[in-house]
Amino acid sequence: MDALGRRTLAKAGLGAVPPLLLAVLAYFHPQPQDLLKLDVESWLFVHYAQIPLFPLVALSIAALLGHCRDLTATVSRVALFVFAVSFVAFDAAAGAVTGILVQAAQASSDPESWRAAIDTVWWHPIFGQVRQGHIPSLAAIGAASLSIATVAAALSLHRAGRPAVPLVLLALSGFGLQVFNTQAWPGGPLTFGGIALAVAWLQWQGERAPVRASDPPDDPLGIMQRRAPIERRRYWRPAAEPPKEARPLSKWSTD
Repeated sequence: MDALGRRTLAKAGLGAVPPLLLAVLAYFHPQPQDLLKLDVESWLFVHYAQIPLFPLVALSIAALLGHCRDLTATVSRVALFVFAVSFVAFDAAAGAVTGILVQAAQASSDPESWRAAIDTVWWHPIFGQVRQGHIPSLAAIGAASLSIATVAAALSLHRAGRPAVPLVLLALSGFGLQVFNTQAWPGGPLTFGGIALAVAWLQWQGERAPVRASDPPDDPLGIMQRRAPIERRRYWRPAAEPPKEARPLSKWSTD
């Protein structure tokens, strides 16, 4: 593999790492029926690891937009910011704080006495888990923002001439959290696994795309300017001088 291929592979891999790690964590995300019987060690490990990964996933998608400055690219960037902020706050409260309370309850002599405090956080209308009545929470806001971000990014990249198949995959992957209403299996793994594949695909094809001869070179600083064509001018030249007449030979010259 040449240097360009290695650099392209590294860039595609780095962009896909955050969503891929998040997909793996979401696969092992515990799905408790009773919070007091929760596998609290696995629960806290997953949620502590997810907190930095949500912003990194948003950056992976935003990196695809590159120099896109159209309206859909702006919408995608704003939605990615809302997604990252919403899920970091939700994961810290409904995930980490709930796990810490459950851990304290399991270590106590009367775990049931902790249930009211745990349910206060778990069913909070903003920071808690989404209820059966689908009361809006940070999780719902974050899931909707991710859907908007992936669709807007796909539209912007489509205008930039990127291939359609990975763009469709990117757009559809953003709806997994909303469709399955969970970041555990199957919602989280399908959502972030699809995003990881789409990001790697788009990064690879974007770097390996051949540069056409008619395309101007990248010059963001304006250092290289296209020179104006030089007009060839015909300058006046004097006509060739007539040959000089032969001088008469000197009298000392010999035949």
